[in-house]
Amino acid sequence: MGAGDLVAAAVAGSKFGYALAWAAAAGALLKYVINEGLARWQLATGTTLLEGWVRHLGSWVRYFFLTYLVLWSFIVGGALISACGLAGHTLFPQFSVKTWGIVHSALGIAFVYAGSYQQFEKLMKFFIGLMFVFLVGCALFVNPPLATAISLVREAGIPAGSQNMLLGVIGGVGGSLTLLVYGYWMQEKKWEGKKYLSAIRVDLGLAYFLTGLFGVAVIVLADHTLFAKGITVKGTDSVIQMAQTLEVFLGRLGYWTFVLGFWGAVATSLLGVWQSVPYLFCDFIGISRNLNASARQEILHTHSRWYRAYLFYLGVAPLVLLWADKPVLIIVVYSIVGALFMPFLVLTLLYLNSRRSLVGELSNKWWETALLLAGLALFAYLCFDGIREAFVKIG
Repeated sequence: MGAGDLVAAAVAGSKFGYALAWAAAAGALLKYVINEGLARWQLATGTTLLEGWVRHLGSWVRYFFLTYLVLWSFIVGGALISACGLAGHTLFPQFSVKTWGIVHSALGIAFVYAGSYQQFEKLMKFFIGLMFVFLVGCALFVNPPLATAISLVREAGIPAGSQNMLLGVIGGVGGSLTLLVYGYWMQEKKWEGKKYLSAIRVDLGLAYFLTGLFGVAVIVLADHTLFAKGITVKGTDSVIQMAQTLEVFLGRLGYWTFVLGFWGAVATSLLGVWQSVPYLFCDFIGISRNLNASARQEILHTHSRWYRAYLFYLGVAPLVLLWADKPVLIIVVYSIVGALFMPFLVLTLLYLNSRRSLVGELSNKWWETALLLAGLALFAYLCFDGIREAFVKIG
């Protein structure tokens, strides 16, 4: 949850008002089912999903995954650095977006390099609290909760021309590649075995309830600050427009409250990615070198050289995107590989978690299978659309 969720919800709200707010809640439910399935696999088998892919689908998965991981890290890392730069510049315009982007990336690297998982968890709680108090607080100020709830129900629908935006909100909320990192956080917490299934369901249930609430709150804000004034925006422009309009509604306090909430959202995104994604690279290295379980655990650690090497790649390589337009070829390859990832993830959860010989009593229930099939249909469409757009860029 963070910058991507905020921008997608803001753009949807600016175009269609309250009508698509339900999509944020639906997206949160879908991502809960996917993440719960991933966690269930790990509890049942004692292996990460990446290891399960390689063991049961073949070694080719490693190369597909590495390609996606490296491209995703470069493009998403650059987007997060730019978003943090924008948030810092909005708070303190004395320094440029580029300067603030570099500062945020460097601070993220320093904190993750020197800190522990426990310290990371505490800092994330602070940022998430900041984000919720300010952004959800703004939504409560612009309209009373009861009136908002009535409007959300009354105006819910699928307006003409909203199909792509609808699917984007449902598919975008709650992450993509970052869903995989939950398994490594489970390892840090020593959550192993079937006895932790209830705890994980509560943990994920609360997390995705708040994710859905966050998305709905941003759409409510966009309705009042942009849609009501006939302002349609794209990308991070929506954030600045919403902050400026909130100043009219709530005075200077409203402006600063929203901007601080936005900063909390993007700082959460950057810090979460910088801390978690290197685990995936370490797991890839361990599997590729055929290390035994204990040796793999040695490198699946925040102080391992593989972890720190990928941390520096995440925080440094994408900085070039602050000075240059993103190369078209990189964007095209990323779009194609990235579009294939979510259908692949859902399809493998349908296959692996349905085999009682692998997961035993933790196999998919009928309702989990039904929701995963719905997710597969959604992501297959988004995959087709993403690949089509990629070839349009080539043309």
